[in-house]
Amino acid sequence: MSAVTEESAFEALRGQLQDAATEFADGPDALQGILLGIVDDVDRAVREPLEIFPVCHHSPASAVAMARRLREKQPKVVYLELCEDMAPLLPELRNCRLPVAVQAFASEVEGFPAEWAPLSVVAPITEASAEYQAIAYALDTPGVELVLVDRSSDHVFQWQAGGTELTGPDAPPADEEAALHGDAVGVEIGDLRPRFAELEEHLLHHGRVRHWSEWWHQYVELPLGDSDHDTYRQVMLLIGSLFRRLAPGDADRVRVDEDRERYMWTRMREHLAATGTDPGDCLYVCGAFHASSRVEEFGVHGSDGFEISPPSASTWQHGLIPSSHSAIEAQFGLAAGSVSIAATQWAKNLKRTRVQPYRLVGQAGAKKTAKPRKSAAAAAPVAPEAPSDKLSGFLQSPPALDRLDEAELLGWSVEIVRSARRNGYLASTADAIAVFETSILLAGMRDRARPTPYDFQDAAVTCIEKDTVPGRRDVRRLVEILMGGDRVGQVGYDALPPLARDVHDRLAPLNLKLQQRGVQRALLDIAAQQELRQCSDVLWMLRHLMPPGAARPIMGERELGKQSVQESWDLALGTHQRALIELGYEGVSIEQVLEQRLRRGAYAPDATTAQVLEAVEVALLHLRGSRLADELGTRALEVLATERSVDGAPEVLRRVRRLLAYYRISRPELPSWIESFAKTGYAHYCTLLPTAFTDEDATVRQVAAMLGFLFSMESLALSLGCDRTQLDLAFAQSHPQEPSRVALLWAAQVHLGQLSRAGLRERCDALLADPLVVPAYPRYLSGFLHALEPVPQLADFVVEAVSNAFARLPDPVLLPWLPKLITTLRSEGADLAPLLIREAGRVFPGRLAALDAWVPPWRAAPETPAAAPAATGGGAAGRSVLLAAHPETCDSLAELLGCEGAWETEAPSGALLVGRHPETAQALEALLAGV
Repeated sequence: MSAVTEESAFEALRGQLQDAATEFADGPDALQGILLGIVDDVDRAVREPLEIFPVCHHSPASAVAMARRLREKQPKVVYLELCEDMAPLLPELRNCRLPVAVQAFASEVEGFPAEWAPLSVVAPITEASAEYQAIAYALDTPGVELVLVDRSSDHVFQWQAGGTELTGPDAPPADEEAALHGDAVGVEIGDLRPRFAELEEHLLHHGRVRHWSEWWHQYVELPLGDSDHDTYRQVMLLIGSLFRRLAPGDADRVRVDEDRERYMWTRMREHLAATGTDPGDCLYVCGAFHASSRVEEFGVHGSDGFEISPPSASTWQHGLIPSSHSAIEAQFGLAAGSVSIAATQWAKNLKRTRVQPYRLVGQAGAKKTAKPRKSAAAAAPVAPEAPSDKLSGFLQSPPALDRLDEAELLGWSVEIVRSARRNGYLASTADAIAVFETSILLAGMRDRARPTPYDFQDAAVTCIEKDTVPGRRDVRRLVEILMGGDRVGQVGYDALPPLARDVHDRLAPLNLKLQQRGVQRALLDIAAQQELRQCSDVLWMLRHLMPPGAARPIMGERELGKQSVQESWDLALGTHQRALIELGYEGVSIEQVLEQRLRRGAYAPDATTAQVLEAVEVALLHLRGSRLADELGTRALEVLATERSVDGAPEVLRRVRRLLAYYRISRPELPSWIESFAKTGYAHYCTLLPTAFTDEDATVRQVAAMLGFLFSMESLALSLGCDRTQLDLAFAQSHPQEPSRVALLWAAQVHLGQLSRAGLRERCDALLADPLVVPAYPRYLSGFLHALEPVPQLADFVVEAVSNAFARLPDPVLLPWLPKLITTLRSEGADLAPLLIREAGRVFPGRLAALDAWVPPWRAAPETPAAAPAATGGGAAGRSVLLAAHPETCDSLAELLGCEGAWETEAPSGALLVGRHPETAQALEALLAGV
């Protein structure tokens, strides 16, 4: 091809644009430079020896043009704009039902800020996309090589490190399907959207559309749906160059885009040099924005000065996760329903153009298997043609008027009314007619001969939507379902990571289709089928590791020392397939993942004693062995020794009691770590107790939990060598002023024997008798209520204190105080209220008729003990006479122990005992003689 031909291909278009710039801009100025620069970008890309195929992500027009071009050219090498480290996963697409997303995941981050962890990159793939057509062609055509040339997943975050924040979705996910990608960073092939807000607003305003997706569908998708290859290619290059020159965006984004282009062209030149492939036998599939690049590295003859930085030390895992139309729309800021409309348009384009698309052999969800295709070597070579100007004709020709398809619009109108009635709307045939006519009216107002799906959606909302939505779905959502619905992909069994396959294999005895979406009920009769015990173990671990809705127990429980014989579960593993797949990035079995997470949480810098004890309990419940539990218990001991607050005291008390009870019934002796924990905790809380009584940050519940730990662990701690003096000194140094803490201290003193019940009753009576203290009496009751945790035997006294308040306080004092009492009991004593109510039920009469004659036990006159008979004597002598009078119990006990003997008629005197057993007296005599 001669240089003159290359330069004159778009010469006529240049002249027309220069004249237009001169006329509309009052002379050659910046506008002329932009317009001529756009033509130069198109000319440069068209003349490149390595054919560049510009695409837009999830565009049915791009997909049809790609399928057509692949069948015409039959390239030997396909370069694809996709993260190069994702290449090994692409053959697994045939085991999935689209849409799915290729994911790169790194849970352990090195070289990046710690708050970024975990790192996740996803690239969603749908059937109506040009990238899928290229992948299917390359994988199923012998002799064709597919090369991914975009930056790696690690470089995605390397190049974002200089920016202000990570790239995220334009809109937050609105529902479960929209959240399938989670918080992953999305990469897409062909991000084609104006980066200048005023430009996008201008296009939307003059195009009379509401969203960019609607503008693209109306003014790009439909005109290019039937165009030839050269027209499609040049128009896409024109759009990419237009957006690039008019609104390049912020400097950081432009820098990343240009580095990506340098990266891709460097990789392609390296591959061409290594394989010796002719650039004419290759096809480069990239976004239209990158196709009109102006970097020096552009083209097969570009400069080689770009250096690719090495990846970080982060460990990346790769897999396929399910995706959905709504997830794609949410992540990339597309209009709701636009991807479903694109899928419908894809089916129409295939039917109208009769283009045969490429589908992977064995693709799940495909209607029919693709036929074997000829190899690229057998294809006839396509002679290179000189680039011709297709832009002038396309830009000058008026838009083709697409006649109204009344049958299609009428079908939509009837179906939306039927769907609305099923969802609770009071729609009728008249509404269907109104929707039909309104769609045509809206299209005419927007200068369209044929209503688009967006026009129909607006018409349906206008005619059917009322003030309220009667069901779960509004009319806009019903239209989206009518246009194809939110298609949700699925990763096949063979494409799952080893952990996910292992879970499915171990749950196979349940005979459920676990890969299906939705909730399934699993019934486990473990007593009748012991093999279901393993299924139960797996389900309880999944409940701990996965989101709440993945495995939810309906019947059955798993606690320390308890196991259910029958269980019922609601399982939704198919709905939460992404979470199960991401577990596979952390290990090869759920036991390994659980152990890693427990260790990671226990050894975290901010781990608390309560959290580590929870990890110990989980390890005992699910991992059976004692090795990990003992290790984590030792870690809990270390964390307890470093804590200087009592924030977690209630949780520590609850978990230590449960663990101690479990070890006492399941093991012959306690583990060494829990013995050390009891000793250390006893000394630790004794030290903190005086400060906690006066610390404003410590709550009454936390102080009560400390006392509960000290009192419940006292016998074990003292047996292991602790000193009771520590506790006595702690109480001697405790001088609380707040009423609830004072009451708590009094209750503890009663437990220790430092205060009698009578003395405590006198103090409470004094409080009720003092009118200055009466308003604070509920706070004293709050302290007594929390004292039931360490001193549960005071339940009857708390009932007495509340009853005395109601009996002795006058109404002017009682009635204003009553709401405060109720709120105090509800907010601060909800856990201990059942104990109080049970004690009240024991004290008060059970029938209303007996209430008038009932006398409270604390007011009843104490019974005078009868005088003991003189014959019985007192002390040991009286008891001896009683035993001699009733010897049956002692005889039975002697017979049980195998002892023989007879009862004596009289109790032996002390002198007689000394005569029978002189050894003690003789030893005392020898001792005194020696002195």
